[in-house]
Amino acid sequence: MNRPERPTLRVARIYLRVSTDEQDLARQEAIVDEAKSTGYYIAGVYREKASGARADRPELLRLISDLQPDEIVIAEKIDRISRLPLDEAERLVAAIRDKGAKLAVPGIVDLSKLTETANGVARVVLESVQDLLLRVALQIARDDYEDRRERQRQGIELAKAEGRYSGRKADTKVHERVIALRTAGRSIADTAQLAGCSPSQVKRVWAKHTNGGTQR
Repeated sequence: MNRPERPTLRVARIYLRVSTDEQDLARQEAIVDEAKSTGYYIAGVYREKASGARADRPELLRLISDLQPDEIVIAEKIDRISRLPLDEAERLVAAIRDKGAKLAVPGIVDLSKLTETANGVARVVLESVQDLLLRVALQIARDDYEDRRERQRQGIELAKAEGRYSGRKADTKVHERVIALRTAGRSIADTAQLAGCSPSQVKRVWAKHTNGGTQR
């Protein structure tokens, strides 16, 4: 008597990112429940507040390091994964694929199921189409980032010309938490996690508070 085959366990790691400490990751948290409801086992959720135009994001690098073969990396949109220049973005995607993992992002047609069953020329064509779609999406994410920066620059220049520009306002509550935690002897990493900001912001706030004192 043949036993029924057990369904293959689908394993996912989820990456959530916003660009600044002032933004909230809560909206993206729904991805976790959605992935679970579609049958994924969630091996890890990686939350980050950093620009997608940076390649040295600690949580993204940790995710890639943790990846195992056949796992899926899920993100809300492709720009959550990357706003890097295309060549750097492709190296990032290659690092994920080199671990034997796949990238799943809503809005990008994922032909992986078709390529698994296709053979010969059909498989090559489908894989090429998927790569092309991903390249286009990565380039659009980068173009959008550059357009935003240019509009911001123009807005600042206009505000300066009209005498209305006063610079970005500091988040005093975050600054107060950083100072309190560092004063209590917490490390930069612990302070960043507890204050809900990046390590680089902790360093800036603490350096300003101590007038360039020694970092720990």
